[in-house]
Amino acid sequence: MVTFLIALAALWGGYAIYGRLVDRVFAPSDVTTPAFLKNDGVDYLPLPTWKVFLIQLLNIAGLGPIFGALGGMLWGPCVYLWIVLGTVFAGGVHDYLSGMISIREGGKSITEIVGNHLGDTALAIMRVFLVILMLLVGAVFTTGPAMLLVKLTGVGLVIWLAVVLIYYFLATVLPIDTIIARLYPLFGLCLIIMAVGIMGGMLLGIGGHTMPEMVLANLHPAQPQLPIWPLMFITVACGAVSGFHATQSPLMARCLKDERYGRPVFYGAMVMEGTIALIWAAAGATFYDGTGGLAAAMKAAGPGGAVYDICLGYMGAGLGVTLAMLGVVACPITCGDTALRAARLMLADWFHVRQDSAQKRLLLAVPVVAISAILTQMDFSIIWRYFAWMNQVLAAIILWTGAVYLCKAKPHSAAYLIALLPALFMTVVTTTYILQAKEGLQLPTSITYPAGIVFALACLGLYCTKKAYWNTAAR
Repeated sequence: MVTFLIALAALWGGYAIYGRLVDRVFAPSDVTTPAFLKNDGVDYLPLPTWKVFLIQLLNIAGLGPIFGALGGMLWGPCVYLWIVLGTVFAGGVHDYLSGMISIREGGKSITEIVGNHLGDTALAIMRVFLVILMLLVGAVFTTGPAMLLVKLTGVGLVIWLAVVLIYYFLATVLPIDTIIARLYPLFGLCLIIMAVGIMGGMLLGIGGHTMPEMVLANLHPAQPQLPIWPLMFITVACGAVSGFHATQSPLMARCLKDERYGRPVFYGAMVMEGTIALIWAAAGATFYDGTGGLAAAMKAAGPGGAVYDICLGYMGAGLGVTLAMLGVVACPITCGDTALRAARLMLADWFHVRQDSAQKRLLLAVPVVAISAILTQMDFSIIWRYFAWMNQVLAAIILWTGAVYLCKAKPHSAAYLIALLPALFMTVVTTTYILQAKEGLQLPTSITYPAGIVFALACLGLYCTKKAYWNTAAR
């Protein structure tokens, strides 16, 4: 219990100290935000800051800090370190910069921001890469909740797929304050209440379970034992740092009234997600009395079954079960619909199609939802594995973009380091992973470990070369 509480305090201490430093480095101003400059009543629309925060939280969270944290806890309480350090020094910086740069650049989608700072080649690659990623997210978060609804109701999978996709279509084309701004704050509050309820149950010792203390050891029960590096850093994903968040931050950058609210909305939502991840990671090992029990439960009933059991055990059959169903059904749906909405807006930026009329939105939304519907017929596990890796690759790219932006904006300072250091780390993680993973090249660690470091150093060398050029141009 002690190390859990220390980790929790470190998370929010990181928000208060490092989050403020990041905010000071970026230096928010009193410029008029895109919510007012481009107010179209559809995507660009000033909303109350508390509502923007809760929508941002639900957009970025979904099932990520729940399922990812449970998967990460299979390696043991050492996952606390990654959740805390990843959230404070990588995830919070990533989400803050992607949202704030979007505000500074008129509410642009992340594809256009990357292209503006990394060049036309990067723009072309990112446009294709990110639209595909958003379609994969839409497919993953259509199939997952639909399968759970089949188990709960007995109604056929095709029917539930159709229901979810119809909802996605409406959420993609309707103004943001029609569905998303009305429902998401409620769902966001429920996600927080669920996490607080689980934490309370653990701290009170309900069920006689004891919270494990953190140990710097690999406790994964698999035989042969799976290595912490780099697998745990990909598995936790949204609970520490996630490239998907960069596709969502611009959605709220179009609704924020003042740049000064960027820290509580963008960095703060990431810290709240890290908190939820920390709670669920602890709950997994606590409720099942260790990583072995957690692994057995997830194998028997999947992560959704584990979530249901934990909620039931700590909060009872009334509120606990209700929140569990919200967590495993509603939360992924709220990621899927905003992913497809983001895809529509990326395509709109790409092809310069204004989105202030229903006809123009339909022109892009219909193919987006249709392609995602087709992808739901693919093997769910295959889609998920590639999504997880692409997600973290995107996080590395966005951090590199942030480092470039800060270097250009503040050429004679060390401001860029807040993005450069986590960019290097995530580059090593993602390169090492794809070289040794089953869905990658399956190379031995004697090759993958040094190769990941060498590639990251090559990226650093290229960055330093460009940095010298930018500094010269700024004189």
